[in-house]
Amino acid sequence: MAVAADATAPVATTRKRVSRPMVVAAILLAWLVLFAVLRGRQTLTLAAADLTGLHRRLNDLNDSIGANRNSNPLFLYFFNEIRLAIDNLVTFVQSLISQPTGSRPVPQIGWLGVVGLTGYVSWAVGNWRVALLAVAGFTFFGLQGLWQESMDTLALTLSAVLVALLIGIPLGVWAGLSDRFNRIMTPFLDFMQTMPTFVYLAPLTLIFLIGGASAVITTVIYAAPPAIRITAHAIRSVPETTVEAADSLGTTRSQQLLKVLLPMSKRTVVMGVNQTIMAALAMVTIAALIDAPGLGKTVVQALQSLDVGTAFNAGLAIVVMAIVLDRVTTAAAGRADAARRGAGRLATWRRPLLAAGGIGAAVLVYLSHTYVWAAEFPGSGSTGSHIASAADTTTTWLQDHLSGLTNGVRDVITNGLLNPFQTLLTDSPWWLVGVTLVALGAVLGGRGAAVTAAVCVGLLVGTGLWSDSMTTLASTAVATVLVMLFGAVFGVWMGRSTLVDRVVRPTLDAAQVMPPFVYLVPFLALFGATRFTAIVAAVVYAAPVAIKIIADGVRNVSESTVEAATSAGCNTWQIITKVQLPMARSALTLATNQGLIYVLSMVVVGGLVGAGALGYDVVAGFSQGQLYGKGLAAGLAIVLLGVMFDRITQAAARRTRA
Repeated sequence: MAVAADATAPVATTRKRVSRPMVVAAILLAWLVLFAVLRGRQTLTLAAADLTGLHRRLNDLNDSIGANRNSNPLFLYFFNEIRLAIDNLVTFVQSLISQPTGSRPVPQIGWLGVVGLTGYVSWAVGNWRVALLAVAGFTFFGLQGLWQESMDTLALTLSAVLVALLIGIPLGVWAGLSDRFNRIMTPFLDFMQTMPTFVYLAPLTLIFLIGGASAVITTVIYAAPPAIRITAHAIRSVPETTVEAADSLGTTRSQQLLKVLLPMSKRTVVMGVNQTIMAALAMVTIAALIDAPGLGKTVVQALQSLDVGTAFNAGLAIVVMAIVLDRVTTAAAGRADAARRGAGRLATWRRPLLAAGGIGAAVLVYLSHTYVWAAEFPGSGSTGSHIASAADTTTTWLQDHLSGLTNGVRDVITNGLLNPFQTLLTDSPWWLVGVTLVALGAVLGGRGAAVTAAVCVGLLVGTGLWSDSMTTLASTAVATVLVMLFGAVFGVWMGRSTLVDRVVRPTLDAAQVMPPFVYLVPFLALFGATRFTAIVAAVVYAAPVAIKIIADGVRNVSESTVEAATSAGCNTWQIITKVQLPMARSALTLATNQGLIYVLSMVVVGGLVGAGALGYDVVAGFSQGQLYGKGLAAGLAIVLLGVMFDRITQAAARRTRA
């Protein structure tokens, strides 16, 4: 019996040696061999102006909805009423701060009142430093000559945030109190946060038309998930002992919520408000593609005409607004925490000072409502003209003096990495790519990921945009590889050095605040309108989140393990490659997941600057009525790519942790 057992031992050992990377390599090798034999066959290419039966049916659906919008009961009594309510809210907020109303040639509250209110609210919810920042930032909008555009963006953002919080916080509280409801909501929230921002636009314009109301509704759908998730997390984070103590005192469910759970989770809920505001601002700028007013519209028009100076000036205003809103809400979270602890040396004087500040703000509002000089921002916005001129001059200088370097980098990555991989994807038979994706899903993520990949591949074929989807997939994959390279280098550096982490992390946090549109502008100046511009912008947009995740993963590796490796004679390179990175595999997989989602979102936005493929299809669908159905199908294809990437990488992360 012992001999028989020993005889079977080598077989078991041999089976264990077939590692997952070896299987992945075998799948890729088989793909390359079959590609060489079958290249150019069954590629499902479709010309830019051609439509499939699905696209025509979607066009017909759009025409039918337009013709019956005011007679169909579902639209007449439901969708149109929602649109009317949101439109009234947007119009009201715009009439307050950005647009003339009735016989008034100016808004109800002019620039001086808006600046005064902004400073006062920032001080009341935060501190005097963020109040000064807010006043300076809002004054800067006027100096740029972009006061009305900035206020339109702010009006849409505030409207969307108000609705998102009215929906998100109650749902978040419910999810925090009910495990069953939380399980129901989680898949929907995962799906909503996986979808790139572009994708929300097309189907909602089908229902709500284009304009400010549709922009706000789109933004609410995109911005509500962070509020729901973070509120639920805040409620669930309250210590059980505190809840039990409240129970022992005979409190009711509502008393527990209002007197215990919400007060103790106030700081986290305020951070959820911060994330909702940032998501709303990002979406409002992109919603310019569906005729939403504001800074985003200025950026889109400038990008489409390759006017770098104007785009830079408007993009700078978006960045300033994002920084102001982020700092104010972050300070509000700190104020909530300090108030809960009863901290602050000036707490005794705070209420009288706030009362005096409120009177001052009210006076400024009255002046801006009554006098034209306090309502219309003085000057011609010459600062903005100087900024745009400087950006154009810089662009010209860069193109004249650095074109050799920038073109060289662009050509190396495009010709050495992007073009070969794109050729492999677009010139392979569609079924071969599909089988490869399903096989990779099975190896990396298991049966569930393979089924998801198979369904997504089938639906991608059904959209009629297989070739464009593969082109987008190529750009996404190349950008993700670059993101992970940067993420590994800087993440390991930050994870191994506390000083580097303290220096670099604030920059990464600031980079994540900026809406994706803003990243296109400087790289448009450097590289022109090409696919590479979108890829570089995607790398810069996605790298911060990947770097932070990898840094945290490396830092969480046990110090005793690192010390043991050091005592065994390992050098720094060996410790990183043999100890820290292997033990941080789950963080690397999660970083890949998040990097993919961020990259896909940005590569699609790059359709505005020559990225082509699905991004171009979506943009063309908004601007050319006969291509609307194709644009809608392109949005679906983007969703399918995002879902497939997300499910495979999430399943791989779970298997790595296991």
